[in-house]
Amino acid sequence: MIYTSRMNRKFRIVFLACALLPAASRTQAQMLHAPEPVKPAEQVFKNIQVLKGVPSDQLRPTMQFIAASLGVECEFCHTRGAFDNDDKKPKKTARQMIEMQMAINKNSFKGGTEVTCYSCHRGSHDPVGVPVISEEAPKRPEPPKAADAAAPALPTAAEVFDKYLQAVGGAEALKKITTRVQKGNLDVGGTKSAVQVLAKAPNKRATGVMMLQGLNVTAYDGETGWTGVPGGRHPEDMTRAETEAFSLDATFYFPIEVKTMFAQTRVRPSEKIGDHEAIQVMGIREGRPPLRLFFDKQSGLLLRIVRYAETPLGRNPTQIDYADYREDTGVKLPFPWTIARPQGRFTIQIESVQTNVPINDDKFTKPVPMEKTVM
Repeated sequence: MIYTSRMNRKFRIVFLACALLPAASRTQAQMLHAPEPVKPAEQVFKNIQVLKGVPSDQLRPTMQFIAASLGVECEFCHTRGAFDNDDKKPKKTARQMIEMQMAINKNSFKGGTEVTCYSCHRGSHDPVGVPVISEEAPKRPEPPKAADAAAPALPTAAEVFDKYLQAVGGAEALKKITTRVQKGNLDVGGTKSAVQVLAKAPNKRATGVMMLQGLNVTAYDGETGWTGVPGGRHPEDMTRAETEAFSLDATFYFPIEVKTMFAQTRVRPSEKIGDHEAIQVMGIREGRPPLRLFFDKQSGLLLRIVRYAETPLGRNPTQIDYADYREDTGVKLPFPWTIARPQGRFTIQIESVQTNVPINDDKFTKPVPMEKTVM
């Protein structure tokens, strides 16, 4: 099995967003320790022109948003190994488009991010400006249906969360477990690699994928997140948004704590997810994008989470689907879960689970440098 440098980059991006289990979330006060001030992009990167003043840790997610919106990769605008160069016309065009988007939002939408790159491009670097002639006659829209007075009322968010907690085994069973080691494989388009997930209460988590060159690790030590590859390179700290996302996954007792995680909740009907009727709970967190959770209407189990990373140009979505719940030590866990983003997806399939085994805290602590070892 041969891994190209392009594949290695994709694996790193993939694991920064690894929502690996529905065992996530803490109250906002606990989410992050006091962060260091983030420098503006122009003080960290070279040749920043239209994104001056943007926090430096938002530059990479912003580039990912542009790439997903246009259906391209970095080299469409940038020169490999010299990203600050201005030798490509699409890069100059991209600057003009960013300025146009910002002007539209400022002048027409009071500065809100209502118009984005995706509004026009829809996954293509050449947006369509002329209406498309359909091969088939357009279907007449269905007239709106009168409200069905007999339709059952939706449950409250608290009722949905309580049913979920009972469905996975209840608080007493969950609290009996303090560590978990899961082993299996990661599948990206048919290419499989061994994976191991370590989790420790209350909020430590590490995921390792064994590649040819050694172990790729993404971890959260209870306060900070980091990601690293072997070969003498120093592991990198996650950005604030990445840390928040992974710390969400690191909280061990999510089914217990989900009731206290949101400032507001809204329950909405949902379309089917696979063969399952679902109920959607939208969690509102002050100053952050909403979190959407989808629960099986019958069993109460969590089927899907959709979350968003805010960037100056728009929101990057991540969708995590959970399936095949099995009981282990009195608690139901999903054995596969799939993480999807606009530019790709991967699935983790768990093959074995061990609970309440000793896990040293140094498994979650950032090493310097990375070693070519297993977790």
